[in-house]
Amino acid sequence: MNYYRECRLCPRNCGVDRSRTVGVCGQSDKLYVARAALHMWEEPCISGESGSGTVFFSGCNLGCVYCQNREISSEHKGFEITSDRLAEIFLELQDKGANNINLVTPTHYVPHIIKALDTVKGLDIPIVYNCGGYESVETLRELEGLIDIYLPDYKYADPELAARLSGARDYPAVAAAALREMYRQVGGTKLDEDGQMGKGMLVRHLVLPGYLSNTLAALDTIAALFPARDVSVSLMSQYVPMGNLPAPLDRGITREEY
Repeated sequence: MNYYRECRLCPRNCGVDRSRTVGVCGQSDKLYVARAALHMWEEPCISGESGSGTVFFSGCNLGCVYCQNREISSEHKGFEITSDRLAEIFLELQDKGANNINLVTPTHYVPHIIKALDTVKGLDIPIVYNCGGYESVETLRELEGLIDIYLPDYKYADPELAARLSGARDYPAVAAAALREMYRQVGGTKLDEDGQMGKGMLVRHLVLPGYLSNTLAALDTIAALFPARDVSVSLMSQYVPMGNLPAPLDRGITREEY
């Protein structure tokens, strides 16, 4: 795929030929998926009673030092499939009763995903784009009309913290622009009478131990981005220290912090 020959799918803008080597995401131009299954542990409006049909893509463009899914994001666990097989997986998850198709860390495989969504027949459940928020507006525009629900993180309002923990000093501004584009496409959080999301946007923020000023600033930023107050925030408390991390990341968050 030509998109991979000088890859600029994400804000890393590394420009490598992924048919010959790997990008910052750690992936080539081959599509790798680590897991595809019903997942019950997303937000209730996403998982519903039957589960979210999650597809976990291998690799990541952020590489956060505290990543909870390191085997998938950094160690590249997964198996190679084609876009046609990905389309089949979507239908198989739908047949199992999935509430939606949940594309987890999909950024670096957008061309494969577009092909799968363009060719699949008979898929009639929402498509969720579940990402770290560090997205290229140009790439997001390629997805317009294909994505029903955007489920991005807004991890950092502090550039220095973003640089130290994810190597992305520009994260706050880049993610803010990405969230604005997502909102332009699908609007705010929309729930049906059963409390389920069929369309719209829900922003996640993981509270990090010892960095409450970042969380408060992130919430202020989200509020300023969406003055209509029609975008909900999932404020997550499930931080777990992974590996040998320095303080304060070597502990969970306290009840008082949350």
